[in-house]
Amino acid sequence: MRAPGSWRALAAGLARATHPGPAVAVTVVATLLAVAADVGGARTGVIFVAVLAGQASIGWSNDWLDADRDRAVARSDKPVVQGAVAPALLRSAALAAVAVAVVLSLLLGIVPGLLLLALVASGWAYNAGLKRTALSALPYVTGFGALPAGVVAAAPGTPSAPWWLVAAGGALGAAAHLANVAPDLEDDLATGVRGLPHRLGATVSAITCAVLLLAASLVLVLGPDGPPTAAGWAGLVVAVPAAVVAALAGTRRGRRLAFPAVMLLTVLDVVLLVTGGAGVT
Repeated sequence: MRAPGSWRALAAGLARATHPGPAVAVTVVATLLAVAADVGGARTGVIFVAVLAGQASIGWSNDWLDADRDRAVARSDKPVVQGAVAPALLRSAALAAVAVAVVLSLLLGIVPGLLLLALVASGWAYNAGLKRTALSALPYVTGFGALPAGVVAAAPGTPSAPWWLVAAGGALGAAAHLANVAPDLEDDLATGVRGLPHRLGATVSAITCAVLLLAASLVLVLGPDGPPTAAGWAGLVVAVPAAVVAALAGTRRGRRLAFPAVMLLTVLDVVLLVTGGAGVT
């Protein structure tokens, strides 16, 4: 029988293995988009739990599949390397979470369900091997483009998401990929991972990430019908320092700041989109 302390340590290890920062950020973005699309209270709650479960499954599958690689490079920040959680438990948790995501997503309907699950499938495909190829950005572009489309499709009347919302999602997804990989470039190369950021190099990846952030913010501001709102212009103001931080990922000191900057800007962009009243349906 486990002591209370060991149960707490296990729970903490499982929580950290979800990659809580991006998991929470993506879930918050999906929920805010559901509010903007007038999905309705109950269905917004389903989206919240479905997306959170999908993101947890991606994080757990990542740490399960990468357990040996993380041990090889002594990734002390990983719960599986610390011995806090076993890979077998991560596998079971990932499979259980993805089952929850599938059931809840499809409860919203076939079209919104499949679109929301495209994000989950993209994350699993990335973990399973695409991260090691020149197509490593594809799951991020596909998944983050499909997310707003799925949320909007869950609204009454099954509307389609506007092109600018899907395009901005894809651009932010690509930026997130470049920023997320930046701190681990050397460790990845040491274990045979050569995704797109590794092939581009730290400097080119950082500059590309910054450009994508600015482009996504411009699309969100200029894409909706009518003149840009005050909230939209505020989003552009916020995007500039975020892009500067992302560009600093080309330096060793700046690498760990880039991904939080991308996630924060993504959440702020959606908050400003909602408060600015731009239609997403």
